Amino acid sequence: MRNFVVVLQWRSCRFFCSSISGRLNRTKAVPVVSNELGSLLVTAYIAQTLSKFGTENLDVKNILLSESIVLNVLRKTSIDTSKKIGFFVWCSEKHGFRHTSETYAQILRVICNSRSRLYLNDHLVGNVLDSMKHDGVLVDSRTFKLLVDAFIHSGQMDSALEIIEQIEGLGASLSPYMYNSVVVALIRKNQLSLALAVFNKLLETPVNSGGSVPCEPVMCNELLVSLRKAGMKDEFKKVFHSLREKNVALDTWGFNICIHSFGCWGDLRTSLSLYKQMKELSEGYGTGPDLCTYNSLIHVLCMVGKVKDALVVWEELKDSGHEPDAFTYRILIQGCCKSYLIEDATKIFNNMQYNGFVPDTVVYNSLLDGFLKARKLSEACDLFEKMTQDGIRASSWTYNILIDGLIKNGRQIAGYVLFCDLKKKGQFVDGVTYSIIILYLCREGQIEEALRLVEEMEARGFVVDLVTITSLLISLYKQGLWDATERLMRHVRDGDVLHNILKWKADMDASLKHPVQSREDLTPIFPAKGDFNEIVDLMTGCDGHDRNREVADDEFAPEVDEWSSSPRMDQLADEFELNSKSDAHLFKWFSSSKGKRVQAKGMNSFDIDMVNTYMSILLAKGKLSVACKLFEIFTDMGADAASYTYNSIMSSFVKKGYFDQTWGVLSEMGSNLCPADVATYNIIIQSLGKMGRADVASSILDKLMKEGGYLDIVMYNTLINALGKAGRVDEATKFFKQMRNSGINPDVVTYNTLIEIHTKMGRLKDANKFLRMMLDAGCLPNHVTDTILDFLGKEMEKSRPQKAKIKFTD
Repeated sequence: MRNFVVVLQWRSCRFFCSSISGRLNRTKAVPVVSNELGSLLVTAYIAQTLSKFGTENLDVKNILLSESIVLNVLRKTSIDTSKKIGFFVWCSEKHGFRHTSETYAQILRVICNSRSRLYLNDHLVGNVLDSMKHDGVLVDSRTFKLLVDAFIHSGQMDSALEIIEQIEGLGASLSPYMYNSVVVALIRKNQLSLALAVFNKLLETPVNSGGSVPCEPVMCNELLVSLRKAGMKDEFKKVFHSLREKNVALDTWGFNICIHSFGCWGDLRTSLSLYKQMKELSEGYGTGPDLCTYNSLIHVLCMVGKVKDALVVWEELKDSGHEPDAFTYRILIQGCCKSYLIEDATKIFNNMQYNGFVPDTVVYNSLLDGFLKARKLSEACDLFEKMTQDGIRASSWTYNILIDGLIKNGRQIAGYVLFCDLKKKGQFVDGVTYSIIILYLCREGQIEEALRLVEEMEARGFVVDLVTITSLLISLYKQGLWDATERLMRHVRDGDVLHNILKWKADMDASLKHPVQSREDLTPIFPAKGDFNEIVDLMTGCDGHDRNREVADDEFAPEVDEWSSSPRMDQLADEFELNSKSDAHLFKWFSSSKGKRVQAKGMNSFDIDMVNTYMSILLAKGKLSVACKLFEIFTDMGADAASYTYNSIMSSFVKKGYFDQTWGVLSEMGSNLCPADVATYNIIIQSLGKMGRADVASSILDKLMKEGGYLDIVMYNTLINALGKAGRVDEATKFFKQMRNSGINPDVVTYNTLIEIHTKMGRLKDANKFLRMMLDAGCLPNHVTDTILDFLGKEMEKSRPQKAKIKFTD
């Protein structure tokens, strides 16, 4: 009865409005107002009924529907989505109303805005599309794209692709921008190859006479990120260059993705060029580099060894209006610790705490690792104590760093005791911890104890990985206990890695039946391509005519914009752009990244990690020719050598005195664009030292540091030894001071070398001074120290009669 009264009121309203319009003889605008008012009243009645009772109490006979009334009802935010859908179906089935393209578009928007799988499903949407096909109605392409995007955002990729097929079945002429959603759906379904195919079709489809392609920034960013995560470097570059050729504008996120990706792949020139372009575009519409841009640049600079440049960029970041975040501090501390810039790392750590950021476990681990590698044992212990006092929970990696650092700093017993204590507590011990102790035992020749730990490691459920197996096999090989591998196999339950190594041994023995075609203890796969002295040109990047020219000449230096917010970044970008055509470096960058531990990949694994494992065993035994032949076999089969592979072969060549062949290995390493790391430079310095070319070694290290590289304690010790043997003791002392100023504490090898070279040069007072310095620093002597001290004592005894004779003569 109440519904009937409402209908009567609505009809009375219509009659009243029409009678008034007739009497007053108004213009045609008055009936329009009356129709709008009537529609509002009917809409209010339907909305109230739907909210309380649904479609059951709607009177089909007494309600006159129109397109405006249906649209108003569907647009009501107070009505639940399910009731809107029910009303839409009621209009066509019960009332016989034929929906228009506008009402279809509105119900699809209602379904999309719900964001609920209860309504956003292919069954319900399929029914709407079927009804649309039956009525012969099509909505606009924008609505179709909104529908597909809603399925993608809800994670229903299969449904999104099915809906696209249904839309195409309607005969709709879809806008090319629709296929941006198709690419995103395929990417999130991990169908990158198909997504690339659709993307290439989009590039061939201009949408206007200007030739612009229908590629949205979101789709481009999704594609670039997916290619980066999948490690598809070549495909990433093709997509990037295609976007550049088609003049597709990247947004800030797109620029940041490309800057980070190219930087991680060592292409610093492209990263800096993109940064420069980003700044130039920002002058037009005000969107420039953001915090993510600066973080990406700092990260890639640290990766390629240019940590000092990264520190300058950090200062410019603070002046650019952006505030560093926790990630900025983390990557800077990690980069400084890897480059032995411990003082800078400590300053940044203190600044991080001052600005209210709480360092996490990763930051503490990086700083702890830096202190231990720089031989700052007391500072590392103080930092670990502060970490526990601040309530930062230590991880297994924290204790792994601590145990490994104690062992390498001459506190082997303390490291082993800490390992045993952690085992008793049953926490903070993993496979890496066992591997560190097993490696230490293997170096000490305690094979029985190492094998016992392998058995215990397996009993605790830890996987014996390739690093642990390699350490054991090298030790067994050195001691001539190759048959003991059967005992090792009994200890390793999941022996895929070990069985794989043994299977490779059988295959390798079969491949090495042919005799080596060389009189020397090596194969001719690394020919001498000239004198080893040419390495100077390689590392300095100078030609033969201009070898002695100083690099610091600013004859062609780019101008510096004093008004720029980041002048150092502009200068770096200009320098890379200036040197792009005259780059003579064989090594395009310096790598500060360390090798990662490798796990078993099954019986069918074939990668460079297994090659390096077997080559380590052969080189440790001294079988250089077999190792070279093995390298040749595996590289011919498609395994890409890494810097560790080349460094291992070069090190063995240097020990044998094959310096020209070492140059051949270095040339091939550069031609394959393997990044040079600290180990590479250590081998070069060692070679030049044995050749008596300490002067060349010193100039190479100067060039290395100018290019952003760093010297570790091994490199300093190698250079001090080379200079000392060449009689250049003053320069050796100079590098010793530089070593301490850079934050690296000398170890027993450093002091032994300094004491020995000063003793041989007759500088007994200086030798005694370094001995006292060694004892004051708490550096424990070893058996080499005893031998050197015996020699020092004999020299001092010889000098006493000479001094007495001089006094007697006087």
